[in-house]
Parts: sequence; C-alpha cells; structure tokens
Amino acid sequence: IAVSNMARAKKFYEDLLGFEMKPEPMEGGFEMVWFPADLSAKGIPGALMKGTGYTPGPTGTVVYFTCPDIDGTLAKAQELGSKVCLPKKDIGQYGTIAWISDSEGNLIALHRAK
Repeated sequence: IAVSNMARAKKFYEDLLGFEMKPEPMEGGFEMVWFPADLSAKGIPGALMKGTGYTPGPTGTVVYFTCPDIDGTLAKAQELGSKVCLPKKDIGQYGTIAWISDSEGNLIALHRAK
C-alpha cells in the first residue's frame, strides 16, 4: 500500500487494526513496514511502501482486511480521521464489507465472513 508519510500510516493501521507492524530496512530512499504475517504459511503478506513509484490515492488496488467487528472498526476509523466510502454492506454468502479511506487517501476494505 503506497504511503506518503510512513509514521502516520503505520500509526493509522496499528491503531485501526490493533496490531504492531515491523519496519524493514530498505536502500535507495525507500521505506517499508510489514503487516503481521506467517511467512512460512500460505497467504499474501503485505506492506506499506514509501518511495519513488509509490503514489497513494483512491484509484489503486483495494486491499481487503479481515475484520470481525466492522461496526467498531468503522467507528474507530472515523475517530482516526478516515472517511467511510462504502457503508457496511451485506454481500450474501460472503459476509459483510465496508470501504474506508486510510490516512494517505488510499481506499481500503473491511471484510467479515459469515
């Protein structure tokens, strides 16, 4: 996820989702902070990225975060200055989603399975 202010974005995601993120040393003017992941298991680990070629905004890829309490997380997001872009919506057998903006203006999604 592209960011323009790494400290602000790291704090936003840690406060919103309740986990600690790990900075990764980078060269060439890049900054990276990893989301928690089990790198020995299947899955898709991710990171916040800052540097040339990483431009935050609402038109990029929408990342879906597993979220057991969408209502509480939406309230927390608004406390952190986030905008609700798609209110909580039932998506049938797949559960519930909502879209918000992050601290950098990216569009992200919250998802709760049924």
